[in-house]
Amino acid sequence: MADTTMTPADAPKKRASKAADDVVARVTETSESTSDSAKGRFTKAIEEAKAGAEALKGEAMEKGAAYKAKVSGTTADWVDEAKVYAGQAKEKGAALAVEGKARASDALGVLGKTISDTATTIDEKLGVQYGDYARSAARSIQETAAKLEAKDLGELGDDVKEFVRKSPGVAIGVAAVAGFAIARLLSGGSDD
Repeated sequence: MADTTMTPADAPKKRASKAADDVVARVTETSESTSDSAKGRFTKAIEEAKAGAEALKGEAMEKGAAYKAKVSGTTADWVDEAKVYAGQAKEKGAALAVEGKARASDALGVLGKTISDTATTIDEKLGVQYGDYARSAARSIQETAAKLEAKDLGELGDDVKEFVRKSPGVAIGVAAVAGFAIARLLSGGSDD
């Protein structure tokens, strides 16, 4: 067994050792307390950051919904305006088509009358046979003018479709001649 007797010189060492143990215990307690306090503050800061992020998320969602509603409203307004303009264009196009049909019918009638009026002159200068051709052509042109005047635009569209189906080559030729004539009219008919 060991000797447990303490000498007077060992007593201050023992007291110093005990004091050091007390200091270490207090530092450990303070350290643990500070550590717990720091963990608590850190946890609290994280929770506050999460709450802030959730608030920002909610605000962003609200603003996004508001912008989406605004864009949807604007788009709907644009669509409504486009429909109004399309309706106006359709009405204007129909009016112009009716006017064009009337002008074409009148022009054909005038052409037929002019040919009919010149048929007698053709009889005198070229012969009766050619005068009869002119009268026949005038009559055919005047009948076409009357048919054109009597039909509405839907029937004319159907007639054109049927004609193109039956004679696509002639239709392409007519379209080319009409395009050339329109180009000449639009350019003023001047030779540069």
